[in-house]
Amino acid sequence: MKKHIVLFLGLLLSFLTNAQQTISITKLGYIPNSHKNAVSYINKAIELAKKMNGKTIISFPKGRYDFFPEKSAEKEFYESNSDVIPFRICPILIEDLNNLTIEGNGSDFIFHGRMQPFTINNSHHITIKNINIDWDIPMTAQAQVMKVTQDYIELKIANESPYLIEKDKLVFTGEGWKSKMSMAMEFDRDSKLIAVESEDRCLGNNWGKYIATEIEKGLVRLTYPFTRKPKTGNYLVLRHSERDHAGILIQYSKGIAIENMNIFQTAGLGILAQYAENISFKKVNSNPNQKKNRYFSGHDDGLHISNCKGQIIIDSCSFSGLMDDPINIHGTSVLITEKINNLQLKCKFVHPQSIGFRWAEPNDQIGFIENQSMSTIGFGKILSFKKLSPTEFELLFEENIPDQLKVGNALENLTWTPDVVIKNSYFGSNRARGILISTPGEVLIQNNVFESSGSAILIPGDANGWYESGAVKNVTIRKNIFKEDCLSSIYQFCEGIISIDPEIPKPQMNQLFHRNIRIEQNTFHPFDYPVLYAKSTNGLFFNNNKIERSKKYSPFHPRKYMISLENCKNIEVLNNHYKGEVLGKNILLKGTATNELKEDHSLQMILENN
Repeated sequence: MKKHIVLFLGLLLSFLTNAQQTISITKLGYIPNSHKNAVSYINKAIELAKKMNGKTIISFPKGRYDFFPEKSAEKEFYESNSDVIPFRICPILIEDLNNLTIEGNGSDFIFHGRMQPFTINNSHHITIKNINIDWDIPMTAQAQVMKVTQDYIELKIANESPYLIEKDKLVFTGEGWKSKMSMAMEFDRDSKLIAVESEDRCLGNNWGKYIATEIEKGLVRLTYPFTRKPKTGNYLVLRHSERDHAGILIQYSKGIAIENMNIFQTAGLGILAQYAENISFKKVNSNPNQKKNRYFSGHDDGLHISNCKGQIIIDSCSFSGLMDDPINIHGTSVLITEKINNLQLKCKFVHPQSIGFRWAEPNDQIGFIENQSMSTIGFGKILSFKKLSPTEFELLFEENIPDQLKVGNALENLTWTPDVVIKNSYFGSNRARGILISTPGEVLIQNNVFESSGSAILIPGDANGWYESGAVKNVTIRKNIFKEDCLSSIYQFCEGIISIDPEIPKPQMNQLFHRNIRIEQNTFHPFDYPVLYAKSTNGLFFNNNKIERSKKYSPFHPRKYMISLENCKNIEVLNNHYKGEVLGKNILLKGTATNELKEDHSLQMILENN
């Protein structure tokens, strides 16, 4: 009998340990829709969760919850592709905590001032779901174009964006911040798409020389002979302020799930994951808040995945009105500044918005890169990482460094590279491109719809500019729809609807950068010539796709080839189907031998030297 009692108590303890326990914010005293600061209540709930043994839910009954800087944590974080500031303001800080769910029940989380709504640091198995993130005073502004003349334009500025005119310039103000307009984007009033051919210069060259005057409250005249003029009735999204806080930061954590979330606005990147493992995003949306008649959504990228590993799953998400790319997945290369001895290197981060990371850990595998040809000349395993400053560090390797490696070359961390699945998602009209993908892991991009104003998919790579690594090894792009709005503006690296465009100063045919990219069973609706551009790729398969010409816009892209292949090998272009007056119907071979291309003679082949 005693044995059975001990067994029963053990089972009961196990059940209590694994059972979910719920902490309701309202039972801690917060009243939804009161517009009071909720930070101290969430702080108390998180502290209770840390004391509980087992899975915990922090529940927010449906309503409005406001978060202010007061009572918020102030933490130093170096955040990828973001400005370096002394500290980030973190109203909801999940740190050193496991097995927690934040359940919003469809609530509106409204933030005030420059802050980072959610921060997940050094935590495991965290879920955040059913929440709308927004600001009453956003970090982006918009105005309707009311009048256009040769000498000036007049703008009706949205009421939610307070402004000043200082030294003849338009300056926006908020809760504890002030910032000058730095860029404008033109959106069509009716379609809410970025205006065709507007790009990053929708007001032309030297537009910043304008003189602002207030005609009446909310109506501002910008006087200057703008070399490109917006259309009367359209909306200008007026970008201002820096990217200093992500909407959600996930770092040094694993098993993170974000579900059923609308991110209407942020003070920087939407969701930034860095040095994290196994993350899923399901029904995460960055779209304009239609209730506020907005044409913009997030301040910068939607999902930015930097130096992660494991599996990244992006499923049934939606992006439109972003001020930068919806998805960017990459690593961070570093520059070799000193070869201390045969086992030790001194390195530095290069781009000022990507510094301060714990770049490597013992046993991480490292690739040694000759950055002019972008070829990998060897591999090594880390014994230790020593931080010298936010920009410099030393690496100790288990075995000798290759003799040919020299100062000025680069390194990439091959351990912190994820497998990626992006499926069932919508990429609407955002500034720049749709998906940027740079990882040697397994990548599947399937059953998505693209209306990107620039290239729908960019596969880049460099160790000379942004220092965003790495070369892809196995990418499948399958059963997607690329609509006629793709490539309706040209941004950097937009050489085709799908653009495989690594930055390689001195390409070498014996060391091609990307490999094994399959583009199959997709439907393209190009209005212009370029559908596919590829550089330095070994193994590119463009098969069984449908290309149907659209006449929605007039063609304007300088590239007059449907498919362009530069310094490529092992290419197939087979069994594709063409409908309508598809422009070009040709393949440019540049630095690519004809015997490297297997095709069914449905396209004209054009050879170019060099």
